[in-house]
Amino acid sequence: MSIKAIITGSTGMVGEGVLHESLKHPDIESVLVINRSSCGVEHPKLTEIIHSDFSDFSTIESKLSGYNAAFLCMGITSLGISEEKYSAITHDMTLALATPLAKLNPEMTLCYVSGLGTDSTESGRNMWVRVKGRTENDLLKLPLKQSYMFRPGYIQPTPGLKNTYTAYKVLNYISPVLRKLFPKYVSSLEEIGLAMIQVVKEGAENRHVEVLDIVALANTQLNKGKSRDKMDN
Repeated sequence: MSIKAIITGSTGMVGEGVLHESLKHPDIESVLVINRSSCGVEHPKLTEIIHSDFSDFSTIESKLSGYNAAFLCMGITSLGISEEKYSAITHDMTLALATPLAKLNPEMTLCYVSGLGTDSTESGRNMWVRVKGRTENDLLKLPLKQSYMFRPGYIQPTPGLKNTYTAYKVLNYISPVLRKLFPKYVSSLEEIGLAMIQVVKEGAENRHVEVLDIVALANTQLNKGKSRDKMDN
Protein backbone atom coordinates (compact mmCIF):
# COMPACT_ATOMS: atom_id res chain seq x y z
CA MET A 1 0.00 0.00 0.00
CA SER A 2 1.39 3.38 -1.03
CA ILE A 3 0.77 6.19 1.45
CA LYS A 4 0.32 9.86 0.65
CA ALA A 5 0.31 11.73 3.96
CA ILE A 6 -0.47 15.21 5.25
CA ILE A 7 1.42 16.19 8.41
CA THR A 8 0.89 19.16 10.72
CA GLY A 9 3.14 20.23 13.56
CA SER A 10 6.41 19.41 11.82
CA THR A 11 8.04 22.47 13.39
CA GLY A 12 7.46 20.86 16.80
CA MET A 13 8.99 17.80 18.44
CA VAL A 14 6.36 15.17 17.68
CA GLY A 15 5.55 16.36 14.19
CA GLU A 16 9.22 16.56 13.27
CA GLY A 17 9.71 12.99 14.47
CA VAL A 18 6.70 11.69 12.55
CA LEU A 19 7.92 13.51 9.43
CA HIS A 20 11.38 11.97 9.88
CA GLU A 21 9.95 8.44 10.02
CA SER A 22 7.61 9.13 7.10
CA LEU A 23 10.29 10.41 4.76
CA LYS A 24 12.54 7.41 5.28
CA HIS A 25 9.77 4.77 5.09
CA PRO A 26 9.57 2.92 1.75
CA ASP A 27 5.75 2.79 1.77
CA ILE A 28 5.37 6.57 2.04
CA GLU A 29 5.09 7.91 -1.50
CA SER A 30 4.70 11.60 -0.69
CA VAL A 31 4.27 13.96 2.24
CA LEU A 32 2.60 17.36 2.43
CA VAL A 33 3.41 19.47 5.48
CA ILE A 34 1.37 22.54 6.39
CA ASN A 35 3.14 25.06 8.59
CA ARG A 36 3.08 28.71 9.56
CA SER A 37 6.86 28.82 9.10
CA SER A 38 9.13 26.46 7.21
CA CYS A 39 10.21 23.23 8.86
CA GLY A 40 13.55 23.59 7.08
CA VAL A 41 13.51 20.08 5.62
CA GLU A 42 14.17 19.29 1.97
CA HIS A 43 13.42 15.87 0.51
CA PRO A 44 12.22 14.51 -2.85
CA LYS A 45 9.03 13.18 -1.21
CA LEU A 46 8.24 16.43 0.59
CA THR A 47 6.03 19.37 -0.32
CA GLU A 48 5.49 22.24 2.12
CA ILE A 49 2.68 24.79 2.25
CA ILE A 50 3.20 27.89 4.35
CA HIS A 51 -0.23 28.89 5.62
CA SER A 52 -0.74 31.67 8.14
CA ASP A 53 -4.34 31.13 9.28
CA PHE A 54 -4.91 27.72 10.85
CA SER A 55 -8.51 28.60 11.63
CA ASP A 56 -9.39 28.60 7.93
CA PHE A 57 -7.95 26.31 5.26
CA SER A 58 -10.40 27.24 2.50
CA THR A 59 -7.74 29.06 0.47
CA ILE A 60 -5.64 25.88 0.14
CA GLU A 61 -8.43 23.28 -0.09
CA SER A 62 -7.61 22.63 -3.74
CA LYS A 63 -4.22 21.28 -2.62
CA LEU A 64 -5.56 18.91 0.04
CA SER A 65 -7.19 16.18 -2.04
CA GLY A 66 -5.61 12.91 -3.13
CA TYR A 67 -4.20 11.91 0.27
CA ASN A 68 -4.95 8.74 2.22
CA ALA A 69 -3.34 9.62 5.56
CA ALA A 70 -3.25 12.60 7.92
CA PHE A 71 -0.87 12.77 10.89
CA LEU A 72 -2.09 15.71 12.97
CA CYS A 73 0.69 16.53 15.43
CA MET A 74 0.15 20.22 16.05
CA GLY A 75 -0.26 21.26 19.66
CA ILE A 76 0.77 23.59 22.49
CA THR A 77 1.20 23.30 26.22
CA SER A 78 -1.77 24.27 28.38
CA LEU A 79 0.47 25.92 30.97
CA GLY A 80 -0.22 29.58 31.51
CA ILE A 81 -3.05 30.04 29.01
CA SER A 82 -6.81 30.20 29.34
CA GLU A 83 -9.11 27.33 28.45
CA GLU A 84 -10.63 29.49 25.72
CA LYS A 85 -7.28 30.04 24.00
CA TYR A 86 -6.15 26.44 24.49
CA SER A 87 -9.44 25.19 23.05
CA ALA A 88 -9.20 27.53 20.05
CA ILE A 89 -5.78 26.14 19.13
CA THR A 90 -6.17 22.52 20.20
CA HIS A 91 -9.76 21.85 19.18
CA ASP A 92 -10.91 24.50 16.72
CA MET A 93 -7.79 24.60 14.54
CA THR A 94 -7.55 20.82 14.43
CA LEU A 95 -11.18 20.51 13.30
CA ALA A 96 -10.74 23.39 10.85
CA LEU A 97 -8.34 21.18 8.90
CA ALA A 98 -9.78 17.74 9.64
CA THR A 99 -13.28 18.69 8.47
CA PRO A 100 -12.33 19.59 4.88
CA LEU A 101 -9.92 16.64 4.79
CA ALA A 102 -12.82 14.31 5.55
CA LYS A 103 -14.88 15.90 2.78
CA LEU A 104 -12.07 15.72 0.22
CA ASN A 105 -10.58 12.36 1.24
CA PRO A 106 -13.23 10.12 2.82
CA GLU A 107 -10.99 7.04 2.45
CA MET A 108 -8.31 8.72 4.57
CA THR A 109 -6.89 7.37 7.84
CA LEU A 110 -6.48 10.15 10.38
CA CYS A 111 -4.05 9.96 13.31
CA TYR A 112 -4.27 12.66 15.97
CA VAL A 113 -1.67 13.18 18.70
CA SER A 114 -3.60 13.64 21.92
CA GLY A 115 -2.04 12.71 25.24
CA LEU A 116 -1.92 10.16 28.05
CA GLY A 117 -4.80 10.76 30.44
CA THR A 118 -7.12 12.44 27.95
CA ASP A 119 -10.72 12.29 29.21
CA SER A 120 -13.25 11.05 26.65
CA THR A 121 -16.12 12.09 28.93
CA GLU A 122 -14.96 15.73 28.62
CA SER A 123 -15.60 16.22 32.34
CA GLY A 124 -12.15 15.85 33.89
CA ARG A 125 -10.86 18.32 36.48
CA ASN A 126 -7.86 19.33 34.39
CA MET A 127 -8.62 21.72 31.56
CA TRP A 128 -6.38 20.09 28.96
CA VAL A 129 -7.84 16.59 29.40
CA ARG A 130 -11.35 17.96 28.75
CA VAL A 131 -10.30 19.88 25.64
CA LYS A 132 -8.29 16.98 24.26
CA GLY A 133 -11.22 14.67 24.97
CA ARG A 134 -13.62 16.92 23.08
CA THR A 135 -11.17 17.14 20.19
CA GLU A 136 -10.86 13.36 20.04
CA ASN A 137 -14.63 12.87 20.17
CA ASP A 138 -15.27 15.37 17.38
CA LEU A 139 -12.57 13.85 15.17
CA LEU A 140 -14.06 10.40 15.65
CA LYS A 141 -17.42 11.72 14.38
CA LEU A 142 -15.98 12.74 11.01
CA PRO A 143 -16.96 10.58 8.02
CA LEU A 144 -13.53 9.05 7.47
CA LYS A 145 -12.42 5.50 6.72
CA GLN A 146 -10.74 5.30 10.12
CA SER A 147 -9.45 7.63 12.82
CA TYR A 148 -7.06 6.93 15.67
CA MET A 149 -6.36 9.03 18.74
CA PHE A 150 -2.74 8.59 19.85
CA ARG A 151 -2.13 9.08 23.57
CA PRO A 152 1.63 9.12 24.24
CA GLY A 153 3.10 9.84 27.64
CA TYR A 154 6.82 10.44 28.05
CA ILE A 155 8.46 10.34 24.62
CA GLN A 156 12.03 9.23 24.00
CA PRO A 157 13.43 11.69 21.44
CA THR A 158 15.01 10.75 18.14
CA PRO A 159 18.73 11.63 18.14
CA GLY A 160 19.70 14.46 15.81
CA LEU A 161 16.34 16.16 15.44
CA LYS A 162 16.32 19.87 16.19
CA ASN A 163 12.95 20.43 17.88
CA THR A 164 13.39 18.12 20.87
CA TYR A 165 12.18 19.72 24.10
CA THR A 166 15.00 20.54 26.52
CA ALA A 167 13.48 18.45 29.31
CA TYR A 168 13.38 15.43 27.03
CA LYS A 169 17.05 15.91 26.12
CA VAL A 170 17.97 16.07 29.80
CA LEU A 171 16.00 12.93 30.67
CA ASN A 172 16.97 10.96 27.58
CA TYR A 173 19.92 9.20 29.25
CA ILE A 174 17.57 7.55 31.75
CA SER A 175 14.90 6.73 29.17
CA PRO A 176 15.74 2.99 29.16
CA VAL A 177 15.26 2.89 32.93
CA LEU A 178 11.98 4.81 32.73
CA ARG A 179 10.73 2.44 30.04
CA LYS A 180 11.55 -0.60 32.15
CA LEU A 181 9.97 0.84 35.30
CA PHE A 182 6.96 2.49 33.65
CA PRO A 183 6.18 0.65 30.39
CA LYS A 184 2.64 2.07 30.24
CA TYR A 185 4.00 5.62 30.12
CA VAL A 186 7.06 5.55 27.82
CA SER A 187 7.35 5.23 24.06
CA SER A 188 9.79 6.67 21.54
CA LEU A 189 9.27 9.24 18.83
CA GLU A 190 10.30 6.59 16.32
CA GLU A 191 7.60 4.25 17.66
CA ILE A 192 4.92 6.92 17.33
CA GLY A 193 5.80 7.50 13.68
CA LEU A 194 5.96 3.78 12.86
CA ALA A 195 2.71 3.10 14.72
CA MET A 196 0.94 5.74 12.64
CA ILE A 197 2.20 4.15 9.43
CA GLN A 198 1.09 0.74 10.68
CA VAL A 199 -2.50 1.84 11.39
CA VAL A 200 -2.76 3.43 7.95
CA LYS A 201 -1.68 0.16 6.36
CA GLU A 202 -3.55 -2.37 8.51
CA GLY A 203 -5.70 -0.57 11.06
CA ALA A 204 -5.74 -1.22 14.81
CA GLU A 205 -8.09 -2.78 17.33
CA ASN A 206 -8.44 0.34 19.48
CA ARG A 207 -9.44 3.80 18.29
CA HIS A 208 -7.71 5.25 21.36
CA VAL A 209 -4.07 4.24 20.93
CA GLU A 210 -2.42 4.13 24.35
CA VAL A 211 1.32 3.82 25.00
CA LEU A 212 1.42 0.01 24.99
CA ASP A 213 -0.59 0.03 21.76
CA ILE A 214 1.90 2.45 20.21
CA VAL A 215 4.82 0.18 21.10
CA ALA A 216 3.07 -2.96 19.82
CA LEU A 217 2.04 -1.35 16.52
CA ALA A 218 5.56 -0.01 16.02
CA ASN A 219 7.06 -3.43 16.67
CA THR A 220 4.73 -4.94 14.08
CA GLN A 221 5.89 -2.37 11.54
CA LEU A 222 9.55 -2.90 12.46
CA ASN A 223 9.20 -6.66 12.02
CA LYS A 224 7.57 -6.18 8.62
CA GLY A 225 10.48 -3.95 7.64
CA LYS A 226 13.01 -6.60 8.71
CA SER A 227 11.13 -9.25 6.69
CA ARG A 228 11.11 -6.97 3.67
CA ASP A 229 14.85 -6.37 4.01
CA LYS A 230 15.52 -10.13 4.15
CA MET A 231 13.49 -10.65 0.99
CA ASP A 232 15.39 -7.87 -0.77
CA ASN A 233 18.69 -9.50 0.18
